[in-house]
Amino acid sequence: MPTINETVSEEIRAQARKLLEEGTVAAVIGYAAGTLPMTVKPLVVRTPEDCSKLIWNTFCVLNLANYLPATLKSVEPPRGPRDPKPEGPLPKVAICATGCWSRNIVVQIQEHQVARDRVVVMGVGSRGMVSRRKVEGLFTGREILAVEEGDHDLVIQGADFSETINRWSVVRDNCQTCTHPDPVLVDVRIGEPVSERKNPNPFTQVDALEQKSGDERWAWFTEEFSTCIRCYACRNSCPLCYCPTCFVDDAKPQWVGKSLEAVDTGLFHILRAYHCAGRCTDCGTCETVCPMGINMRMLTKKLNKDVLNLYGIEAGMQPDAPLPLTTYAMDDPQKFMVAEVAPVPSMAPATLGHPWPAPSAVKEGK
Repeated sequence: MPTINETVSEEIRAQARKLLEEGTVAAVIGYAAGTLPMTVKPLVVRTPEDCSKLIWNTFCVLNLANYLPATLKSVEPPRGPRDPKPEGPLPKVAICATGCWSRNIVVQIQEHQVARDRVVVMGVGSRGMVSRRKVEGLFTGREILAVEEGDHDLVIQGADFSETINRWSVVRDNCQTCTHPDPVLVDVRIGEPVSERKNPNPFTQVDALEQKSGDERWAWFTEEFSTCIRCYACRNSCPLCYCPTCFVDDAKPQWVGKSLEAVDTGLFHILRAYHCAGRCTDCGTCETVCPMGINMRMLTKKLNKDVLNLYGIEAGMQPDAPLPLTTYAMDDPQKFMVAEVAPVPSMAPATLGHPWPAPSAVKEGK
């Protein structure tokens, strides 16, 4: 009997083949098998014959929304930088998306990076993706040669061992705290919908860090990010990082140095996190691809908590609403920006309208 993910894989292949054969889309973004155990790689399929390469398993951890804008651009008719846009509808692209990835697509639509009518979302309810690091941590010093996946267990195999572990025990931290595993946008349903997860407090780790003193929090930050090698894998894998020139690459002015000094490294991570405020869906890709295993999600998770508390908004959950940090109203509360002080008694004639001495009095030294 096929497993849940084997059934999902077959559905993805069948629907992708159908969309391409009918000409509904020009490309499909999905996954292919990786070259190492517990790995997959993004794959853009452009012909029905190649749909057989598409797979779905518990190690599909990279956010495919990161590849959507470039893939949409690749299927457009070629034109020069000053040529007008072609008339008529442009080709569409299909993309596999779970809950958090579909929310990233919503943010991309809100920020006019992709057009909704050019995207066909193949929605897959997420059962939580497995952390390769957690699995490897259980088998330190032993080489894992293969992993067989069941619905609820993983069989880990090596040259001289074969052990079964519970799948949920090695699911990524962000998946364990996710409350919206089902896609927000769905054009083609793959598999069965997944219900909302009941998680009374998805910010437990943030709460624990907030309880520490300022010195303790700074010590945690300094230690956690001290191993950063500035490879920018976190930035390059993030579907929210699409600026033509990143702030770390800008030279006029230079916002942050490129060294591995603690100040430069810290500034990079803090500024990158703030750029994700109100936009991050906690997909966990940045932390997954980090070669040093830095817990950088803690920064964006803290900002997610603040945006939820201040604005009552979770990124990508309100497709028709503007992003919280892109709006402004005259009656917005401003106590976090300015402080109200008692008015200073006016020393000038009422007609001057300001609380300092009249110019003539100042000139005369009064």
